[in-house]
Amino acid sequence: MSSSHRNPLDHPEVQMAKAGNYMAGFMLATAMMGASLMLVTRHTLPPIAEKVTVSLIALAAVIAQLRLLFHLDWSPTQRWHTIALVLTVPLFVLLVGLSLWIFHSLDAHMMAHGFGSPM
Repeated sequence: MSSSHRNPLDHPEVQMAKAGNYMAGFMLATAMMGASLMLVTRHTLPPIAEKVTVSLIALAAVIAQLRLLFHLDWSPTQRWHTIALVLTVPLFVLLVGLSLWIFHSLDAHMMAHGFGSPM
């Protein structure tokens, strides 16, 4: 019986790992987080526009991290990682959506809104 011993550094996933991509992903994510923090702390936008803008920045940060840090694309070497992501996204959307629904329901039923409301 013979076994083939390959060099692990020849693997395609290892070949894609470059320090520049990781640094670019980290710097981009940090910059987007800083931009969101500045928007929220300075109150430069109306509340609805602020929520939409911060949500869009968060979505852009997630996409940038998936591409730059996790190297997800449609290449054959990344196919299973991409399939795992596609199967995980609906679960994540359900988790976040249901959490928001729970918090909204708790706020609507438990909190006293307005000055004239009895406690």
